[in-house]
Amino acid sequence: MPSNDSSYDREAVRRVLDRAAAEGRSSLTAPEGRLVVEAYGIATPGEGLAGSADEAVALAERIGLPVVLKIVSPDILHKTEAGGVLVGLRSAEEVASGYDTILANARAYKADATIVGVQVQQQLDSGHEVIVGTVTDPTFGKVVAFGLGGVLVEVLKDVTFRLAPTDTETALSMIDGIAAAEILRGVRGAEPANREVLADLVVRLSNLVTDFPELAEVDLNPVLATAAGATAVDVRILVDPAAAVQPERFTDEEILASMNRIMRPASVAVIGASAEVGKIGNSVMKNLVNGGYQGEIYPINPKASEILDRKAFRSITDVPGPVDVAVFAIPAKFVPQALAEVGAKGVAGAILIPSGFGETGNHELQAEVVKVAREHGVRILGPNIYGYYYTPENLSATFCTPYDVKGGVALSSQSGGIGMAILGFSRAARMGVSAIVGVGNKADIDEDDLLTFFESDPNTQLIAMHLEDLKDGRSFADTARRVSKTKPVVVLKAGRTDQGAKAASSHTGALAGNDKVYDDILRTNGVIRAPGLNDLLEYARGIPLLPTPQGENVVIITGAGGSGVLLSDACVDNKLTLMEIPPDLDEAFRKFIPPFGAAGNPVDITGGEPPSTYRNTIALGLSDPRIHSLILGYWHTIVTPPMVFAELVVDVVEEFRAKGIHKPVVASLAGDVEVEEASEHLYRHGIVAYPYTTEKPVAVLGAKYRWARSAGLLGGQPDGR
Repeated sequence: MPSNDSSYDREAVRRVLDRAAAEGRSSLTAPEGRLVVEAYGIATPGEGLAGSADEAVALAERIGLPVVLKIVSPDILHKTEAGGVLVGLRSAEEVASGYDTILANARAYKADATIVGVQVQQQLDSGHEVIVGTVTDPTFGKVVAFGLGGVLVEVLKDVTFRLAPTDTETALSMIDGIAAAEILRGVRGAEPANREVLADLVVRLSNLVTDFPELAEVDLNPVLATAAGATAVDVRILVDPAAAVQPERFTDEEILASMNRIMRPASVAVIGASAEVGKIGNSVMKNLVNGGYQGEIYPINPKASEILDRKAFRSITDVPGPVDVAVFAIPAKFVPQALAEVGAKGVAGAILIPSGFGETGNHELQAEVVKVAREHGVRILGPNIYGYYYTPENLSATFCTPYDVKGGVALSSQSGGIGMAILGFSRAARMGVSAIVGVGNKADIDEDDLLTFFESDPNTQLIAMHLEDLKDGRSFADTARRVSKTKPVVVLKAGRTDQGAKAASSHTGALAGNDKVYDDILRTNGVIRAPGLNDLLEYARGIPLLPTPQGENVVIITGAGGSGVLLSDACVDNKLTLMEIPPDLDEAFRKFIPPFGAAGNPVDITGGEPPSTYRNTIALGLSDPRIHSLILGYWHTIVTPPMVFAELVVDVVEEFRAKGIHKPVVASLAGDVEVEEASEHLYRHGIVAYPYTTEKPVAVLGAKYRWARSAGLLGGQPDGR
């Protein structure tokens, strides 16, 4: 949506862009770039364009020495590399000589370069160097970046990203969000940068590229920031009409109209159903039948009259009643024709299990399938997937085994192998799920569609997704921001390695090639990011069990000093706040622990204590309203065996739950193999517990806190804002 600031000179920008387009240029000259950003109120140094040494001297004397000279050529983007920048020219003689030097360097660098002239620019020597830029990211579209500028951006890569356009609050969060933010505040007597002015510049630049989406990249580096203002010293702009192209999007109403029929179908047809054991069409039929699905099941096979005691049809068009979902179990080459028949039948969703499409390089066939689906209003799930489950309907539309442990977790994966891991973990952990969905190539339905459905699904309380990419990251981020206010959204993004080595035309473009863009944008839109597959699954399993904390104060109660230290480290790693114990609470804890124990935080009750010490200290932690969450560290002893510990913890937690006191409680159990059974007992009673690790329980608690902060449930600002 275009910005509505009337102070912007949009006509001036349009004139520059039209001239560049008429000349077939993909970049603007430095003077053109200056005109464009100045039209949006972004300050630049005094400057002028010289066509001769004499003109350069006259401009320098008018602007005021010292000056900087820069080559102006649409064919030389990286001016420094070409020897096209000279700084600190302090006399007329130096300016005249510098003019000739720059022209010679430019011709040596690129003999056929078009030389517009030499830019004579006021030299600014004070202020902090920062970079403000925008890039058209292939996943998220227009993204704005902020970080330390000049040569530091290349070395430190201390940059943060947000979706454009931004508002002032978001821009301020960017300025405060870099690792070197303290430098901009002024250290060791240095002048601070004006945060408000910098934030205003970020907002103006983000509005510029929103209003003119053909601006593929804009690089302001460096911007000199002082206590009084911010000046864009160097401006580089790339133009590309393709950068203005928007992905195809469905409305939420359109998504729900299709997804409700796909997830809650009254009837399912299996295209390529088979009576032969070992065939995918046979497995899908068996799973639908044996999984307990109560809707109509129609086998489609031109060579069979009956499959699994159900009448088979030559074509889906022969089925007498309506069909909501068609599961495809036929070779890829036959899909387009069968899909046209499915569309003619009015089916809402085509579940394309077959491989042999884009994942094998056959993009033409995949494009043909999408075209057929669009013509008939059919939504496609896949291709190249294992199918999907929706447990409230006992629906196992997959060639994998049925799954019947119902619960509130919805899971999806882009990879079939990861999907199998999700299924296996869920079964082993007895994790209740509402859905498990394979998205595969994402020719059509993607995570955004799933989020929209699960947001409205009363059977889903948490959404966990494995993804390798996002088809429309901007739409996903917008949806996730809304959904995560009420339901946690956990994402495992594969491919976190730096892709910034790709050729890039600007600092911003190169910096945006790495995982930082995903990390910043997902985090600031409420997504809980899991570092690995097991983390994704453990977050999905544990977060719903933990009550939402009412504040940041976390207390560790441990029977082993070593565990207490590791648990404290884990709290720091997960950005949890260890409560500073006030004197009265310290005294209260000391009544229950031996003299050689330690109150404070962690509360170390020592290893030889009886069950009553654990019980009393845990009860105190639950009863004091200043404590918001408890982390328990257990050490296996004869005095308090593992199952005794587990049972007493369950007893005291349930006692307080009955009083209406619900606090997150997680536990780390160190000991012999008996701690495994004790951990399972705790987990079955809503207490996230793990044997042999201090990191996992704290990581799950940390994930719960990240969601609660982002959703605004702790009384502070959402995470990253």
